[in-house]
Amino acid sequence: MTDRNDGADQQGGAVPPYGQQPPYGQQPPYGQPPAGYPQQQAGYAQPAYGQPPYGQPQGPPSGPGGAVPLWAPLYGAGPVVAVKRFFQKYADFTGRASRSEYWWVVLANSVLYLVFGVVGLLAGLPGSTTDYDGTLEPGPGFIPVGFVFAILLFGTIVPFLSLGARRLHDIDLSGWLLLLNIVPYLGGFVIFILSLLGNKPAGARFDRPRA
Repeated sequence: MTDRNDGADQQGGAVPPYGQQPPYGQQPPYGQPPAGYPQQQAGYAQPAYGQPPYGQPQGPPSGPGGAVPLWAPLYGAGPVVAVKRFFQKYADFTGRASRSEYWWVVLANSVLYLVFGVVGLLAGLPGSTTDYDGTLEPGPGFIPVGFVFAILLFGTIVPFLSLGARRLHDIDLSGWLLLLNIVPYLGGFVIFILSLLGNKPAGARFDRPRA
């Protein structure tokens, strides 16, 4: 009795050279995948079911019903949702805020200030006077409008600061950079440019997950 040829498999077929697939219709050697199937590289395990492959980013966290939890940034937020989250996170300086969350609120706030300005101007025209230096002194109709405007202005200082801090967190920067606003003109311009930047995954270090 002679030993089997090293170049033949158990079925009598020739074993192809290393790294080549056997001819069509023949079974590959034991332990090798059939032709057309990718081979797994040594040292890399297949990801578990439902987990993204190594090196690919995971999707945003989801809460009950698949909704993004309040503590997490909401990318692609609409104007209504962005304003709602703005007030829900009134004094929350932790976590992140997406560009859509930030700029929808800024736009809504600008429109609201513009409306109050026009209404206050029209309401203050009756009984208005002009000082010697040309300054217009509004009439008594401006007082209630100005009072509501003052409440809105001072009532949104804290949530705007927290929103700005979360926007900086989203680009992996400290919220303390908001102090640049103290610098006239230049500080506000720098914050404006930073708020336009896209998110950085490293900013997740500022997240504080909550139930």
